[in-house]
Amino acid sequence: MAELLGDIGNDPVDMLLETNGGQTDPTEALVTLIQNVVPDFRVIVANAAKSNGTLLGLAANAIVMGATSELGPVEPFVNGIPCTILIKPEMAKQNFVLHQAGIYGLNQSKALAQKLLSAGMMKGRSPNDIQTAVQKLASRDVYFSHGAVISHQEAAALGLQIEYLPPDSELWQRIWLLYCMYDHDCRKARYLKVFEGRARSTAVAAPPVAKS
Repeated sequence: MAELLGDIGNDPVDMLLETNGGQTDPTEALVTLIQNVVPDFRVIVANAAKSNGTLLGLAANAIVMGATSELGPVEPFVNGIPCTILIKPEMAKQNFVLHQAGIYGLNQSKALAQKLLSAGMMKGRSPNDIQTAVQKLASRDVYFSHGAVISHQEAAALGLQIEYLPPDSELWQRIWLLYCMYDHDCRKARYLKVFEGRARSTAVAAPPVAKS
């Protein structure tokens, strides 16, 4: 990502993001990198940017979404278990270490979300408004599944800066075509990840299928 962003100079950056999410530590590192080198940052979500993908979107000035776009709750997982489950008192009795890891993991995501919103999309809003948005995004109070869909309407209602492009928008149709081409080529070539910028391109291949 440092090399991709290094090709940009001082120009604004639009990041087309498609991800199911990942760990909060590398997301925080990526956010720090972006904030250090990109003066004007916008995230485009054609299909889905879930979990820490949504958290990364909070670092942008705005998130571009369409009718197909999905954000999601930013609650992290530890050892494949949602942190909202790990923080339950019952878990402390079963596995105290995992329970504490869940508490720290959830607190990390909530603190990062609050920091990003306070300095960015929700700057100038009351601390209570920001805390309410973070609580909705990082708990099961509103979204009962980690994969719950947050549409452009719901994202805007949370207080996020959303730029909505309708299906008949020429710009949206170009974005959707680009996403579909990426999706087709990644499935065909069996790529797990693709990173492309102005002058650089790299991909991570899926492991080979084991022969029976």
